[in-house]
Amino acid sequence: MSYELLNRLRTPQDLHNLTDAELESLCGEIRTFLVDHISRTGGHLASNLGIVELSVAIALEFDTARDRILYDVGHQSYVHKLLSGRRDGFDTLRSFGGMSGFPRPWESEHDAFVAGHASNSISAALGMARARRLMGDDYHIVPVIGDASLAGGMAMEALNDVGHTQEPLIVILNDNAMAISPSVGALAEHLSRIRLHPAYFRLKTQAHKLVSERFGAFLHRVKRRIKGLIIPGTFIENMGITYLGPVDGHDLPRLRQILRFAKEQTQPVLIHCITTKGKGYSHSENRPEKYHGIVEFDIESGQTLKKNKRGFSDTFGETLTSLAREDERICAVTAAMPAGTGLIGFSQTFPHRFFDVGIAEQHAVTMAAGMAHRGLRPVCAIYSTFLQRAYDQIIHDVAIDPHRLILAVDRAGLVGADGETHQGVFDATFLSSIPGMTLYSPASCDELSGILTRVLRTDGGPVAIRYPRGGDGLYTDDRSGTPVSVIRDGSDVTLLCYGIMVNQALKAAEALEKKGISARIVKLFTLKPLPDLQAAALCTDKIVLVEDCVPTGSIGTQLLAAFLRQGFVPRIAHLTTGEQFLPCGSVQELYDHCGIGADAIAGAAERLIHERSDV
Repeated sequence: MSYELLNRLRTPQDLHNLTDAELESLCGEIRTFLVDHISRTGGHLASNLGIVELSVAIALEFDTARDRILYDVGHQSYVHKLLSGRRDGFDTLRSFGGMSGFPRPWESEHDAFVAGHASNSISAALGMARARRLMGDDYHIVPVIGDASLAGGMAMEALNDVGHTQEPLIVILNDNAMAISPSVGALAEHLSRIRLHPAYFRLKTQAHKLVSERFGAFLHRVKRRIKGLIIPGTFIENMGITYLGPVDGHDLPRLRQILRFAKEQTQPVLIHCITTKGKGYSHSENRPEKYHGIVEFDIESGQTLKKNKRGFSDTFGETLTSLAREDERICAVTAAMPAGTGLIGFSQTFPHRFFDVGIAEQHAVTMAAGMAHRGLRPVCAIYSTFLQRAYDQIIHDVAIDPHRLILAVDRAGLVGADGETHQGVFDATFLSSIPGMTLYSPASCDELSGILTRVLRTDGGPVAIRYPRGGDGLYTDDRSGTPVSVIRDGSDVTLLCYGIMVNQALKAAEALEKKGISARIVKLFTLKPLPDLQAAALCTDKIVLVEDCVPTGSIGTQLLAAFLRQGFVPRIAHLTTGEQFLPCGSVQELYDHCGIGADAIAGAAERLIHERSDV
């Protein structure tokens, strides 16, 4: 496919060689390029189609290598990457060793800050602004934040500080009324009311045309009065931040004009841009939530090329919906991820018992705790890496005065293509450290359904259930009633694991059997409290302990301590994801990268068997 204008761009400075008409055409080429490439690699499509003109305007009006542009959340940075010399990287987007789908400072000088989770950009930007002042530097700092991210508690805390300090910042609000799913909450409704006031936007635009520069101060006062009449108590300006907008986020000349004005200001400014998520590709415009993050698809029909089999998230949602029919106390809580956590069906069946609180994980957990205290059965479904934000709430609000609250920890373990910010390799460690918490790790969809049913039908304290993205592997049994079980007998070496790592252990055992090595597989289901694993259960004194978790504080280290207390000192190979942040790649590639795949497990078992016992 030919890209006449894109072919002329090597750096953002090359944009200045294009005429206004060519810039408009360039935006169309960028959209075509994105649809073409993401249809083959998968990735975040809709959010990037919606931010094309805004990204081009930013690249034109700022020096993205020197000025600090912070995209929040980072999945909307594809156009920025394309304009900053990384076009070739799109062939390897989100693949192992390839270009990340999020801003990564080590990838390019044009990426100002790590971004994978929402709502951090304004805090980081204000920190940079304070550093700029203290170090006597001179550059612009521009956080670009979505309307759903703006509702996050961290963003609100940062805006409060920005208004107090008055450090010059240019906050760009990319308002498309969507997170992954439609934005929810009072702030979303407030922004919607602003979007629905075309009279204000028309009046302001006409005033700019009709009033000369010498009446600028008078015009400013009049506009503030008009704004006060049409949009009472604009809360941004009440925080001490100059509000500019709303502006059409697809009007490139107007965007450039307002950015130039913002650069001249000596106080913080928020520019409110109205954009359309998925713009320019009809399938994405009509269903932006489907094309938020999508696998490979056919451009013409919009149909995905990979058929998704029923997975853990689907099982969770279906089981919860079924259980809610028999128990009116059951409620579902999530933080802006109803589709990803499998809760769309629940939300449609029980709309009054479904609560999406927006990007506010801390609030979600504590609200669920309040529900549990008053006799409800809340189930709080949040991705593993997003639940990290609510660690204090789990300790302070859930565990100290415990009631029956279920944390459904989706995307636990290795997730894959989203890279360092999205690998769920910490939850087993941080959840197992909390007194009174019960932690389960189902290895199959049936085990997830079984344990969810059991804990919702019984009383007790808080429970966390960690499960991965995707569906069943080789193991499909349901042993959710047994804290620890032997799923394969053997006499030479024991493979000890939990969760879906059992699938790698099964493959390793098959490979070892071909070499005449008999491998026993012991699977943990309950991770906290740890089951009493006696030497007899493990059968052998050679153990390969494998987990998809960081090593420090892991379940494995806790087991090793328990063995020592029992006076049992086996020869152990402990395989973990290691002390590292994991890059993009398929789950299998990451298994191999970490050394926890089937081949690595089999290799570790062979080394244990062939080592001299006195070494």
